[in-house]
Amino acid sequence: MSETKPTLTRLAPGLYFVATPIGAARDITLRALDILASADVLAAEDTRTLRHLMEIHGIPVGGRPLVPYHDHNGESAGVRLLAMMAEGKSVAYASEAGTPLVSDPGYQLGRDAIAAGQTVLAAPGPSAVLAALTVSGLPSDRFLFAGFPPASGGSRQSFLETAAASDATVILYESPKRLQKLLGELGQYLEEDRPVVVCRELTKRFEESVRGTLAEVRAAFEDRDVKGEIVVLFGRAPTRVASEGDVDTALRQALTQHRVKDAAALVSEALGLPRRDVYQRALKLSGE
Repeated sequence: MSETKPTLTRLAPGLYFVATPIGAARDITLRALDILASADVLAAEDTRTLRHLMEIHGIPVGGRPLVPYHDHNGESAGVRLLAMMAEGKSVAYASEAGTPLVSDPGYQLGRDAIAAGQTVLAAPGPSAVLAALTVSGLPSDRFLFAGFPPASGGSRQSFLETAAASDATVILYESPKRLQKLLGELGQYLEEDRPVVVCRELTKRFEESVRGTLAEVRAAFEDRDVKGEIVVLFGRAPTRVASEGDVDTALRQALTQHRVKDAAALVSEALGLPRRDVYQRALKLSGE
């Protein structure tokens, strides 16, 4: 089978974010290969991973600088990369896997480049977030990527409580060592029949997606030794129907600061109720 050779074209100065495969090496785009072949400077969260990917696709590093940029050296490496851009060089930055800036240290580099007036472009491609959403079977019209939950403590509880109340499909990452713990904790915030999906090793040899209710997925992983990259998704919070007491409480509070018409409009919008019905109730409460 013939291979498509990267196109060597002089890139304009600036920063190019390059999405890289999350598993299958051939998932990289042709434009990403062109950028990696043509950029004056290469930067990566893990330079060993980028070098290996380029070797697979026959792209030599040559004499070009290959700069590591990660959480521990971002400040100093960023200064160096920005100086190169200021000299008129093109810089290609690649995440260790997936789309840069999604759970990735390149976020600050992008902000600094924008602040310095540099051109910032993206070569889109693989993303564990979108791959998981695609195969999950959950609604995709509105979704929330929440990243990694805090490891423990009150911040973790607050994180999960907020995510569970979202009116969008929630996507998060978790360590395989904490997956069973997470599925157990979700029982405090989700209904047992809330749809949950666990995607493991997306696009890799042992790719797996486990779908079901929270109770079913928790049981599926209960006694397993889980390994690999994990993405967890769960469905949006069920719509809560406001009771008459909820409406009255909200109206009484709104009426302390607004006229009847305005209070009714605010409450009807907040609770998703017909404005006319809420207005009639507001009139009655104001008369009392």
